[in-house]
Amino acid sequence: MAEVKIIAEARTEFGKGAARRVRRANQVPAVIYGHGADPKHVSVPGHEFLLALRTPNVLISLEIDGKSELVIPKAVQRDPLKGFLEHVDLLSVKRGEKVTVEIPVSTEGELAPGGNLLEHVLNTLPVEAEATHIPEGFTVSVEGLEAGASILAKDVVLPKGVSLAVDEDAVVIQVVAAQIEAEETEEEGAEGEEAPAVAAEAGEAAEA
Repeated sequence: MAEVKIIAEARTEFGKGAARRVRRANQVPAVIYGHGADPKHVSVPGHEFLLALRTPNVLISLEIDGKSELVIPKAVQRDPLKGFLEHVDLLSVKRGEKVTVEIPVSTEGELAPGGNLLEHVLNTLPVEAEATHIPEGFTVSVEGLEAGASILAKDVVLPKGVSLAVDEDAVVIQVVAAQIEAEETEEEGAEGEEAPAVAAEAGEAAEA
């Protein structure tokens, strides 16, 4: 995957007031951690970083005081109303290093006729991958699947060098019956339960 280069600035002021000043300057407070080193406090340009985040698990080359450091976003805090970035946690990585990340899962194809529904049990699939070769996403086919069918973690085709970081039998996607059909089945079952009661009442009347 391609690297995104972003220039960051070291931060020496902390606290809510300092963070607000950083955001007023169209920057985002961020912390870099990993490899047992002390956390590094930096600020990154808000607009550039927001664009970079459009790529899941984007690999970022941060330029800090003339030095370059590879990082990937691990936690992003956004304003709940306006959506702008409030704070970012970054994980420092090295080339060749394995990291555990969440990869988005999407589907393609059409389900079998019948109005059944597709349920994403896992929207992302945890995997272990080399830091500079993290997949952007996985696409699985649901073509022709009927109610009751499931796609498990082990069914997802992984690129070379990528391994599952979740139980291989974990359900990723499943097909559930349409709600109307499910309701009809329940009604039929309820009617079947009432019949013996009616028959019993008729028998009691005959004995009387």
